[in-house]
Amino acid sequence: AYLVDVARGEGEPWPLPRYALFVVFFPHLIAGPIVHHRELIPQFASGARTARLGDLAIGLSIFTIGLAKKVLVADSFALIASPVFNAAAQGAQPGLLDAWAAAVAYALQIYFDFSAYSDMAIGLGRMFGIQMPINFASPYRSLSIVEFWRRWHITLSRFLRDYLYIPLGGNRPGPARRYFNVFVTMLLGGIWHGAGFTFILWGALHGLLIVVCQLWRASRFHVPLPAALAWLLTIATVILAWVPFRAADLDTAGRIY
Repeated sequence: AYLVDVARGEGEPWPLPRYALFVVFFPHLIAGPIVHHRELIPQFASGARTARLGDLAIGLSIFTIGLAKKVLVADSFALIASPVFNAAAQGAQPGLLDAWAAAVAYALQIYFDFSAYSDMAIGLGRMFGIQMPINFASPYRSLSIVEFWRRWHITLSRFLRDYLYIPLGGNRPGPARRYFNVFVTMLLGGIWHGAGFTFILWGALHGLLIVVCQLWRASRFHVPLPAALAWLLTIATVILAWVPFRAADLDTAGRIY
């Protein structure tokens, strides 16, 4: 992102020490949020920062919430999801209730796990007087898959938008090309998570879901769904799409499905 912005004339060529500090600033390195250089380097460049008592208190509070979400909540849901997925990976065929319980548990596990890491990163940064962007905004309350991606891993969504979707043409070339750009962006977003067919399938599913959602909204037959039905449809498709993301391979995902 930094090299592309500088090449476009949209980024300042920062001195090496400031850029190096941006690269190695440890709170965000493990799991995000994906911090843009325009958000972080100016905070470093504004002079020596001293963590105030208020920053320490707020940062510690956010960090503690994140740690609790990880240890108390996410790891508890893992105890439900992991045995079923592990058994499916070894060839076992789960029943209907077991498969759904595992899929729902994993959807909750990954949310509380990932948002917990983001909270801890944001909290650690704030302890140093550095403010980092929010990464989750209650994504499981979304009423469409498009809204879900505005709320889930927000910093990844904007990165994919700014450095993949818009360079591919964005909305400009027309509806058909726009749908193609959306699908390719999500497919590459899946590959970004890992080099495996399960991640490719996950990205392709989300790309297809977003295209279907946009096609439906553009259709002359479109009628807005009641909020409860829209939420149920959205959360069900998100949960089903999580299956290959968690599965060890495509065969395992097939057994869960």
